[in-house]
Amino acid sequence: SRAKDVTMPAKLPVNFFSTRSPVIDLFRGQLDYADHLRQDSEIVLYFFYAPWCGQSIAAREEIEQVASRLSDQVLFVAVNCWWNQGKCRKQKHFFYFPVIHLYHRSFGPIEYKGPMSAVYIEKFVRRVMTPLLYISSRSKLLDFLSNYEPGVLGYFEFNASPQPPGYLTFFTSALHSLKKDYLGTIRFGVITDKHVAEEISLVHSGSVYLHRHVNTSLIYPNDIMNYTAENICKWALENREMLIRWLRPHGGKSLLLNNELKKGPALLIFIPYNPLAEIHPLLDEITKVALEYHSCNKSQAAEPDLQHLGDTHSPAFDSSVPDAHMKLSETFSITKYPCCNTVVLPQWHSISRTHNVCELCINQTLGVKPNKVHVPHCNFLEIEAALDSFYLQEHTFFQVISNTIECSNFLSFYSPFSYYTACCRTVNRHFLSFIGSEKTIFQTPKVAFSSHGKKGKTQHSVPHIEDRNCFIPDLRISGTNITGLSCRTNKTLNLYLLDSNLFWIYAERLGASRSSHLKEFAAIVDLKEEVHYVLDQNQSLVGSTLENFIKNFSILYSPLKRHLVDDPLVHFHEQRIITEVTTNTFRDTVFLSEKNVLLLYYAQWCGFCASLNHIFIQLARLLPPDNFTVAR
Repeated sequence: SRAKDVTMPAKLPVNFFSTRSPVIDLFRGQLDYADHLRQDSEIVLYFFYAPWCGQSIAAREEIEQVASRLSDQVLFVAVNCWWNQGKCRKQKHFFYFPVIHLYHRSFGPIEYKGPMSAVYIEKFVRRVMTPLLYISSRSKLLDFLSNYEPGVLGYFEFNASPQPPGYLTFFTSALHSLKKDYLGTIRFGVITDKHVAEEISLVHSGSVYLHRHVNTSLIYPNDIMNYTAENICKWALENREMLIRWLRPHGGKSLLLNNELKKGPALLIFIPYNPLAEIHPLLDEITKVALEYHSCNKSQAAEPDLQHLGDTHSPAFDSSVPDAHMKLSETFSITKYPCCNTVVLPQWHSISRTHNVCELCINQTLGVKPNKVHVPHCNFLEIEAALDSFYLQEHTFFQVISNTIECSNFLSFYSPFSYYTACCRTVNRHFLSFIGSEKTIFQTPKVAFSSHGKKGKTQHSVPHIEDRNCFIPDLRISGTNITGLSCRTNKTLNLYLLDSNLFWIYAERLGASRSSHLKEFAAIVDLKEEVHYVLDQNQSLVGSTLENFIKNFSILYSPLKRHLVDDPLVHFHEQRIITEVTTNTFRDTVFLSEKNVLLLYYAQWCGFCASLNHIFIQLARLLPPDNFTVAR
């Protein structure tokens, strides 16, 4: 008789964590006991692992490190979810390991999907421990609102016991946001002081406020949406303002980068980041640049400057004062108008290859005697009306060649009280003189406006036509002219941050130096144009260099040099029949050569290329070297 097939039973599992570890190791997959332990603890972290899994083994040390710091406040439980006899294997069906779940009392599981690094795990655990920040004073409120991450504030009067109505719902919504947004980008805070709440116009207890830097801040619409934790979380996630985003690829196959880069040109900034650090000076500087870049509506900045001009007795508005318009022009600069548009006139002069470029601004302060200056808000109807009026008088602004900025005010055809201001200049297509004289661009002297003619001429090189402040007379800007640039160019950048401690390999692929000790790097990737630019690594990564990098990319004729990947391993020999061409030598060898060039493109993995080599060498010997360069 034949012997039956015998299968050897799996070996019994052993401890994955040390017996002295603060992590409770349920290596036989006792999920029911894990649930029993959770009932007695406020915060519990489950670490589901497979003992053979490399990622689980690598994350074990990180979990132990976090547990050693937080074990007095958080219960850490590791569960073997691979042993076939364990309850975890029978009840859970994970597609990858390790998996981290957190519970805040009965709420959960909140899955952690971030980097398997101790500092990131600890930061997330601390957010689950305290999902709400207590805002007790005006200074704490300002700190909360000045942060670059979106912030949601709830106002509750703690007179009733145990909690005021709606507080537990708001608390749960903060936990919901961590469940849906593992990066924890939305911060939740609670105000209990009536006077602090009044600073952000919250009057009624239970009100919820979403703070936004660039767009208008919002108050939760109780009359439209039900006051539930899911709705508050959904409302905050849908209406949050993302000036700058963190990218954290998980290391496996992912479309994360592809999906973001498809949205348009992207500025990728790599900085070393410690999420547990209390201050981040470099991050603060970068987010300040991002805020300036996205601040499109300048009315808030302009309004304080205009208030003192509201007095009707001001000579600038007195029609009896001669040259009232001239005096006004010294007080006002176009930079204070929030509504401007760059206009490129048709290219009539193909021989001189020039464009006439005009900066068209809505100006409701000339020729009228208003009681108070109201800063006009930019809208499409006004700009459309201004463009109609402008094109009807297009010939007024056209010069064959002019090296001067010429400004003119003209009356609106739609309203007797509206004037438009246009400043125009002829721009050469080639733009070569711009780079050498960049410093002189920003020294444009005052140009007086006239309602009927053109005045004021300046002899300077051509400014960046996409940069409004360069185009404007009476330039008074402190420190930066990047403000609102994202709305004044067709090359708007999406800004992203990556932690160079975790993702430096991406920076190296983009062109960062492998030998660099300081892991700071910035690159612009434009997927549509199939180009990318690299910030010079000899320059320190600070706000001013980032601003210049963004401005140079944004202008119409960008002076940035496209970055190309080169092969550092190529060795050159003097006497060679075939010239080896690299990124650095391509232009000189191929385009600028006085000889005819026969060029072969090959790849190391190409089998056909290898079989063609001897034929190509024979051909190189036959062709006369005085007339031909044979290269590959």
